[in-house]
Amino acid sequence: MRVLVIEDDDAIRSVVERGLRAEGFDVDTCADGSAGLWKALEGGYAAIVLDLLLPGLNGYSVCTRLREEGDTTPILVLTAKSGEFDQIDLLDSGADDFLTKPASIAVIAARLRVLMRRSSAMASNVILRGDLHYDLGRRECAVGSAPVTLTSREDQLLRRLLLANGACVSRQELLDDVWGPDSGVDASNLDIYLRRLREKLAPVMVENVRGLGYRIGAR
Repeated sequence: MRVLVIEDDDAIRSVVERGLRAEGFDVDTCADGSAGLWKALEGGYAAIVLDLLLPGLNGYSVCTRLREEGDTTPILVLTAKSGEFDQIDLLDSGADDFLTKPASIAVIAARLRVLMRRSSAMASNVILRGDLHYDLGRRECAVGSAPVTLTSREDQLLRRLLLANGACVSRQELLDDVWGPDSGVDASNLDIYLRRLREKLAPVMVENVRGLGYRIGAR
């Protein structure tokens, strides 16, 4: 049961991480909203524990962006806000549940188990684009009945294109989201990975839409 904890307070993050590990969870952590968002979109998490007041993107924005990208991972928000309208805003932004701080580790763990049980009964996390089958949770790719082996970077690039849900993703967005905005990676590296993806995914198309960017074709 792999969980992502997005919390900027070092002390709280450490306590939650240690407590959830003691409850049997495998825990990754992030200290700001922007990094947490992209880590969450990389997938493989059974649930997300999210603080509201974060640097970069706040918790509301992280929830909203994840849902806009089609990510259905259950989100448990830890918040100091307990007003009725605060609760409504949280749920409307895409959160599945919330706990008011301070909350005990036992209660956090119990709420996570409930969310995971609900999630397991929901629809599959498999994305279909023509003959392409991609399992977000397992990070497994196949074209038709043939499995496709991807490197870590190829996998990240494909996930970013698929999570755009048919929209085009610009070259700069791919560079920033896959390599990082401060990586200094030359754009020619992107061309190399796109060429490799095209070869591995054929006949599924990685389309270059002039002036807009790239998308996965449905044919």
